[in-house]
Amino acid sequence: MFRMKNVVRISAGIVFIVLGLLGLVLPVLQGLLFLAIGLVLLAPDIPLFHKMFCWVEIRYPKTHETFHKVRLFTERLGKSVPPCMPDEADDE
Repeated sequence: MFRMKNVVRISAGIVFIVLGLLGLVLPVLQGLLFLAIGLVLLAPDIPLFHKMFCWVEIRYPKTHETFHKVRLFTERLGKSVPPCMPDEADDE
């Protein structure tokens, strides 16, 4: 069951990333929204997406409460997005 949740979550994340990329060139789809959903779904497994997630959370502190809700949501999907440390988003 746990493995199946991961497969479904990763597959859905890839589909949302593809839809987001299509949405960037097609005026009908909301590209950034789909990219954000895909990023959230794949962040627990792909370090680059986790780093992007942390960068946004640290760069825009008003989003902290929303990101906390996202973590709770991804926890119910099988694997939560790990919390961010302030030094994770450094560009250096």
